[in-house]
Amino acid sequence: MSKTDSRDGPSLPGPGEGKRGEDGYIGYLLRQAANAYETHLSRVLGDLGVTPPQFSVMTMIAAYPGLSNADIARLAFLTPQTVGVTVANLVRAGVVSKRPHAVHGRIQQLELTDRGRELLDAAKRRVDAVETELVEGVDDAGERTLRRWLAQISSCLSNG
Repeated sequence: MSKTDSRDGPSLPGPGEGKRGEDGYIGYLLRQAANAYETHLSRVLGDLGVTPPQFSVMTMIAAYPGLSNADIARLAFLTPQTVGVTVANLVRAGVVSKRPHAVHGRIQQLELTDRGRELLDAAKRRVDAVETELVEGVDDAGERTLRRWLAQISSCLSNG
């Protein structure tokens, strides 16, 4: 049982303990899991020079060509400011290119460069390995149930 000591207060429960475990609020547990996932991805992608937000941005650009920064912010659950900085860094690194929208010239559409596609492929292999770890010990039916449940939460709460 791992406890984290706070300076002057009681010992704090570790992940999976007390209200941070099965007795916790589902919303808190989702946030805790998302935070652990993001922290783990930072370590896994670090030597590629890719951050989790960069991975999200590159993934959305590859999946939905021609997106604007505003589109990416909505799809990747990032702030417009974070997307702006992330895209600027990816452009500077030669991973993403911009081109004006055919109709709305002020809107810049984003595309991965060849270097960007290579980097995304390398990052995806690592993220796929993490995803495999996440469902280790879960059968196919359980994984489908988990995916359906998570998608339903997003759909239900986004429309409410």
